[in-house]
Amino acid sequence: MKRRAGILALAALILMLSACSYRSAQGGVSAAPSPSPGRIYLCGEAHGVEKILDKEFELWHGYYHNKGMRHLFVEFPYYTAEFLNIWMQADGDDILEALYNDWDGTAGHTPSMMELFRKIKSECPETIFHGTDVGHQYHSTGGRFLKHLEDNGLKGSAQYILAQEAIAQGKYYYAHADDAYRENKMTENFIREYDGLNGADIMGIYGGAHTGLDAMDFTGSVPCMANQLKGRHGDAVQSEDLTGLAKVTEPYRVDVMKVNGAEYEASYFGKEELPWHKEYAFREFWRLENAYGDFNDCPKTGDVLPYGNYPTPVETGQVFVIDYTKTDGSVVRMFHRSDGAIWDGTPSTEEFRIN
Repeated sequence: MKRRAGILALAALILMLSACSYRSAQGGVSAAPSPSPGRIYLCGEAHGVEKILDKEFELWHGYYHNKGMRHLFVEFPYYTAEFLNIWMQADGDDILEALYNDWDGTAGHTPSMMELFRKIKSECPETIFHGTDVGHQYHSTGGRFLKHLEDNGLKGSAQYILAQEAIAQGKYYYAHADDAYRENKMTENFIREYDGLNGADIMGIYGGAHTGLDAMDFTGSVPCMANQLKGRHGDAVQSEDLTGLAKVTEPYRVDVMKVNGAEYEASYFGKEELPWHKEYAFREFWRLENAYGDFNDCPKTGDVLPYGNYPTPVETGQVFVIDYTKTDGSVVRMFHRSDGAIWDGTPSTEEFRIN
């Protein structure tokens, strides 16, 4: 009990110091750029992929030790990053393990994610996390953080207000499934955190859909976060796409697949878990070799799948079979082909129906 009380007291001190040192107490976002902006180095990732996480740590380790950077922006809500900052000063892993449990059902619930954070704590111990996403896990992580602040006499503090704002953003996003709203709020939250650093250089780790300097959001209705940041800070914003590290160039095996009465060699590129999807458990990908000419006149359905969703590089003139396995065990088979089509600025395949 004494050790627990000591951790809480330390956490309260950290939170109060952070309010004075690197957090802005303002809830709003200035429309004007910072007078002397620091560099913004963004990494676009596919979530939870070990190769990509290893590369991100390599980059952060270099920026931390060679450039003196300390501020790491992450695609988490404000309160999740604050818990990570408390954990960085704690003796054990109770806080990290609680966060990991909260991530169950998301792409971040992988041992590789835990390893990334442990390496950061061990080798880059002065790292300060900044969470800029809307309030995911607001029932669990968000509620627990508010209670933590209340227990330490910080109700009504700047941290408390920002945590409440993130929770409200999460509730709105999940109630309306509004990706454009989320993209704009991620940008506003990013700017708030960034402007509070008085020109410090930072690195940010976000999904590749948020880091294209000329890209739109998922809906194609608003510029993505990096695009908006570039409009505000120009060449101070740099972005590196790491999603290619997750691509498999050689198939795991080659099957024989019968489609529409003909047999084809089918290169298998693996299974992807879909823990964030309520209806589907996972999907598997095959490429039908030398099949495009047999299916290029089949009617398309209008459903598209951007190249970034595939575990292997996609080229024009290819045919893919994707099996979606539902949580009840049933399987839905879809056929896609790459005609060179662009959807909302992103190269995409389109589903077609077998004649």
